[in-house]
Order: sequence, then C-alpha cells, then structure tokens
Amino acid sequence: MRYSFILSFILIVPLWSCSQDKVIAEINSGALQAQINDKGAFVSFTDSNTGKEYISVDTLSPVLSLRIDGKFQTPNSARYESEIIELDFDEGLVAKVKLETKEDYFTLELLSLSEIDRVDIAQWGPYGSTIDGVIGETVGVVRNDEFALGIQSLNIKTLGGYPWNESDRMPAFDIFREGDSNNMRPESDGSVLYRVEAAKPMNGGSSLQAYTRNRSKERVFEDFNHEKILAPAYDDGGVVGSKIAIFGSHVDLALQTIGTIEIVEGLPHPMIDGEWAKTSKKASSAYLITSFTEANVEDAIALTKKAGLEYLYHYGKTFESWGHFELYKGEFPNGRASLRNCVELAEAQGVKIGTHCLSNFVQTNDPYVTPIPDPRLAKVGTSTITSRVEASDREIPIASADFFNQMKNNNLQTVMIGEELIRYGSVSKTAPWKLLDCQRGAFGTQAIAHEANSQIGKLLDHGYKVFLTEASLTEEMSETLAELYNETGLRQISFDGLEGNRSTGLGTYGESLMPYTWYNSLSDELKEHLIIDASRTTHFFWHIYTRMNWGEPWYAGFRESQTEYRFNNQAYFQRNYMPGMLGWFKLTPQTSIEDIQWMLAKSAGYDAGYALVADLPDVNKNGNSEQILALIGDWEKLRLSGSFSEEQKMLMRDTESEFAISRKDSDTWNWREIYADIFYHKHKVRQPGEPLSSSFTFENPSADQLINFDLKAENSSVNQITIELNNFKKIEIPLYLDSGQILRYEGGNKMVLLDENWNVIKEMDTDPSLFEVRSGENTIVIDGTFETQNEDSQLKLEVKTQGSPVEIRLKS
Repeated sequence: MRYSFILSFILIVPLWSCSQDKVIAEINSGALQAQINDKGAFVSFTDSNTGKEYISVDTLSPVLSLRIDGKFQTPNSARYESEIIELDFDEGLVAKVKLETKEDYFTLELLSLSEIDRVDIAQWGPYGSTIDGVIGETVGVVRNDEFALGIQSLNIKTLGGYPWNESDRMPAFDIFREGDSNNMRPESDGSVLYRVEAAKPMNGGSSLQAYTRNRSKERVFEDFNHEKILAPAYDDGGVVGSKIAIFGSHVDLALQTIGTIEIVEGLPHPMIDGEWAKTSKKASSAYLITSFTEANVEDAIALTKKAGLEYLYHYGKTFESWGHFELYKGEFPNGRASLRNCVELAEAQGVKIGTHCLSNFVQTNDPYVTPIPDPRLAKVGTSTITSRVEASDREIPIASADFFNQMKNNNLQTVMIGEELIRYGSVSKTAPWKLLDCQRGAFGTQAIAHEANSQIGKLLDHGYKVFLTEASLTEEMSETLAELYNETGLRQISFDGLEGNRSTGLGTYGESLMPYTWYNSLSDELKEHLIIDASRTTHFFWHIYTRMNWGEPWYAGFRESQTEYRFNNQAYFQRNYMPGMLGWFKLTPQTSIEDIQWMLAKSAGYDAGYALVADLPDVNKNGNSEQILALIGDWEKLRLSGSFSEEQKMLMRDTESEFAISRKDSDTWNWREIYADIFYHKHKVRQPGEPLSSSFTFENPSADQLINFDLKAENSSVNQITIELNNFKKIEIPLYLDSGQILRYEGGNKMVLLDENWNVIKEMDTDPSLFEVRSGENTIVIDGTFETQNEDSQLKLEVKTQGSPVEIRLKS
C-alpha cells in the first residue's frame, strides 16, 4: 500500500492556559492536539475527535532533557517563536528545538546547543500517557480500543528508549499488568516480559521515549560479559540533529500513519510486490530452507513448488568465509554468476531465493584476519607494551591488564600488535603485567619484533570463534553484502548474530547500522520485493526488517523444541505490528504427517509463517513426503487467504490439540479436530499367571466411528501382538514387528506396515468392524512378546478419533 500525503500549514499559535504555567504552543496534527508549556513540557495529548485527554498528570513530560556530568536536567523555562522552541537549562545552557507540524504528525529536531560539549545525552521525554492497553515497546506505539499514541525516531542515531544501560542495550522488564491476557506468559502470575525501548508500561499508563548520545569521545562501559569495554569515538554529529516524530490517531490508522511518516521523512520503506512490507500478507509467508548448489538448484526449486511455497532459502556453506562474503566455490563454482543463475532459474518458476548471514562475524580464515589483520577489528581495549618484544618471545609485557584479564567470553584470547595476531594463555596475576604462554603469528599472520610503547589491542570475539568489527568495518561489510544482492538478485536475507554489532560500541545503534547501511546500498529494484528477518529487533530497525522468525528445531523433538518460546513471541509480534512467525522446524525422514499437521494448525491459529528445514536426501527418504508437501501448500493457501474463522484460529492455538484438513475439491477442504491418545505397553516381569498385557481407556468425544491407530515397536522386535477393544473385539496382528517399524490403520479394509521413515513395506487385509468404537469412554488392551526384554522395550500405540468435519472454502 502506498500513502499519499499533503504537508499542512504550521498550526502552532501562542496560547495561555488558566493554570499557573503558560501554554506557549498548541499543536494540531491529525487526530492529536498537544500543548507545551513555558517550562518546556507537554501538558496535553488530546484526541481531537473525542476531546479525551491522554497526558499523564502524575509524571512530568519534558520536551527535551539533557544529561550533563551524569545527571539529567529538565528545562527551567521555554519560549516559542517561528517554529523554534528555546529551552533554558542550568548555567545558561540553551537548546533550540525545531517544531514542525505535518498532516498526521509533528516532528521535533534538536537544532543547536549553546554548549554542545557539555551534553552527553539528549533525551526526548519520557512522555507519560494514561493509555494502558497494548504497549508496542519496540515500534513505539501505545493504544487502547479507540486511540493510538506513538513516537518514531527519524534517524539512526536517535534511539528508541532511555539510557537504562551505558552500553545502549535495551533491557527486558518483567512487569505485572493485571488483566493483560493478550501479553501474559502462561507460566507467570500475570507479568509480561517487555523488550522495553520506545514505549514502556508504567503505573496507570505508559510512556514514550527516545534519546541520542554524544559519541565524540572514547568511553568505557560493560557488555559482552566484560566489565570494561572501550567504545571508540564515533563521529555522527553528536546529539545535535536528533529527531523524532510524534503522532496520535484512531487506533485502526496507527500503522498507516507510520507508513506515511516513513515516506515523508525518507525512512526505509521496503516493499513486497510493490506493497509496503508491513501490510503485505506475504510478509508472513512460510519458506523452505535447504542446501542446494548450482548443480541441483532445480531439484530445490521443484521441492519448493511441491510445497506450494514461493521462497527458497539457501542453507549450508554459502560463503568461503564470513567477512568478505565470497561465495563458496564448492556450491557456486563461478561465484556470483553461479548464484545469479540459480536466482534466475527460480524466478522463472515463481520462486525467490534468499540466504543467511552471520552479520559482522569475521572468521579467522577471512582476509580481514589473515595474513594481515585489519586494524578495524573490534577491540575490548588497548594498552602498550613496556619493552621491545622479539619475534620468538612467548611473554609480552603490557602497561595495564585491565582489558586483557577479562576471561569470560574470551573465546580466541587474541591480541593485535601492528600486523601480528598473538594468542595468549593467561595474564600474570600481579604487576609487572605480562601476557603468558603466547602463540606468535596466530591465524597465519607473521611473528615479528615490536618496539617498546607499541600499541597492543585485545580483540573482541564471539562464542562462534569469530572476531567482530568496529563501525567502519561493519559498514564496509554491509556494502559488500549489498553488492552481492545487487549482482545476484537475491530477495530474502536473515541477519543472524546482529548482537555482534554492539562491538561497534554503539549498542542498539550498532545493531541497526549493518542492515541500514546494507539497505541503503541496495538497488531500487530490489527494494520493491524484499523480505528481511533478523536475530534482533530495535526501534529504528523496525522500519527495515520484515519480520522476526524466532524458534530453532535443534534442541528437542519436532513439537518440543522451544515450543513455549515460539508461541509466547506471537503476542510480542502482535503488539508491535509485526507479522506472526513461528521459527524453524526440521523435516527429517521420521517426521510424521501428524507432526506436520500439528505445526500447520498452529501456523494457521496464530496466522504465523515458519521456515521448514528440509534437506533433499531427508525428503526423499520420508515415505510421507509427497503428502506432507501437499498439506503444507494447502494449509498455507488457506492461511494466507484468511479462510479460517477467528473461532477456529483460537481453537488451533492450543498446543495440546490437533487438527487436520483433507481436500474435497480445488477450493474446498474438510477441517476437523483430531483426538489423539498415546499409550505405552512395556515389557513386564510378573508372577506366573498374572497378565502381561496393558489396559488403557480413551475418550471418543465425537460420534461412533472407526479408530485410526499407529503401533510402533521401540527398542525391541515384537510378535504375537493383540489389540482388544472394549473387552470383546480382539484384533490379532499376524506379523513380526521389527524395532522401528510402524503398523498403521486409517480406516477401510487394509492395515499398512511401514518402516521408521513411513515407507510402505506391505499391506494386510483386515475387518473394519473390529475397529468400531462408541462415543464416550472406550477401553483398549494391548499385548505382545518382546524379543529384547529390558526396561526400554515397548510398543507405542497412538489412537486417533476424529471430530465432525467443517467445510473450509478458499477465499479469493
């Protein structure tokens, strides 16, 4: 969606209130009327349509505060004339702020300070409001059922938030908000974990805030599990130029208003098929992750299309090394030309390709490290060597150990002197300080002699065994990555490891710097269809990224890996106008149709996309892969078209519930709930004559029907298997069930024997009447003889009944 806009006249006139303080300016911008008094504070945020006041009378809301010598000062007085607010602070310091009103919002920009070097932070707000409904802490919008109030940083150096940490990291606050069921964590007592930035819950309402730091001088702060890190000076103009927008709107127009602000103020405004990514339904598209090469890319494209998906994400060894982002010749033998060929083959079939990058991680085999290290590799801090060091010396004397003896998160234990990298084992416990057990000429650099008083820097690293970057190197890497995208036509990226960019000393500013530089270096053509996700969010980065896709499949089973984390994040996404995404799931040869439909139902319930990691060999081994791929396409089509009702979505969010769809015709499906119970019949040792069978009960909440079941042998082969229903229907299984094999019944007159990867071994005739169960409670008894008789030997029985079908039609 594109937004038209008209710049309005400045609607600011001097006024006086009936209260003790004078109102010096009234601002009328869209649905918001705001007033500023002669103390330099906002005293009114009014909905012009309803007349309702939203300013908090319990808190001061200064237009601008300044931090001087570690202490914040609010203005003593204020004057307004010709778009300029002059704010007077202690000791004669004067700040000039430009106030400009647009049609739907107004802006505040710090134009000048009478003594700029005295100020280390310029703070906008916090602006207190009585709105205590939905708090969009990252996007910077608070809203109730009628009205939304928002703040937007208008340049990258203006950080959404408050300097709670000197590292400029935004904290997470565990805040109790009674009745906040939309945001509540299930395991909590009603508290909500907020990733606090531009908006923050507070007693009786909320606050909006942003700030800019003066970075013209070096400073020391705590981060990366180090008590001391030296942030180098960074020239971005300091606090002058800090700029924000403030708006109020009907709640349904808040997102549209942010889109207008992006266009008018020249902020990033990525599109998908020409529509703003923040409103595009495709922003939450599911996508396929697989390893492919130029040689087999057509197989990967075919797999994507079989799954009914439009996005294919390269997974594997994309680059020779992180840093210079040269493509791995083993997969793309002609470099960018090979990848470009893959992209063109995919786009010809309606598929767009993307890839993964570890942001500013620099591997130790990258040219930024070897054979001559780049001086812009990030450093924890520096010192000097106190005497000449020969090329063969294993001990290096240093003037100070402050930055060198911090061993937490010191993964590579590397220092830089000139063009040499040196790894050290430890630091002497007392002065004179020395680096001990040094390994000279590390990572392919040259061991050479160094003169006394040469600078030595402790390199900052990461647990992935990589080095990190200063700001200028971050920007260079970003531009290199943009060149790759411009030349190849890639349309999707994931900025993983963005937290590494705090190595710049800029905190969340640094996290935004890499994708911002990258985005600004892209061609206009790419910006018309681009999907961007990342490992981190920040207030300014909100304008760039399409979505966050948190949740990894590596830590437990298909349904168990980070399940609570995945679903809890959906509330955070919703309150920050972000598309729902469930994270990554992995398709293995053993993945069942039931597991896939469980995931797809959650995707539909939360209206959230996901990534499916599906290596081609694993797909080929899974006997259900064709059916799984078809189901993925059907569920995704129904979800993106909005075919499910809100009631159905709420039902499907329950992690314990299962649902399935079955196609009726080209645009109609049956949707039903599946009631599943899992039982385990284990090998037992009992006294003579005592039954060794296992008896269970299960509920069929629907009408009388045939049960479905899967019977799997685990850790032993089993024979002489019998199943008895309701104490009179006995089913004898005439086969030897090897460990890992599955016997499946899905109705009709056949049972199917499957291997552990769901491939059909054989079919067997059976009598369907034996599998009829009544509505309500039923009993089932299972028995069998285990070949391996130990405590892990068992038969796993999953019994399934089905609810009544509901017809779902595809919406156009």
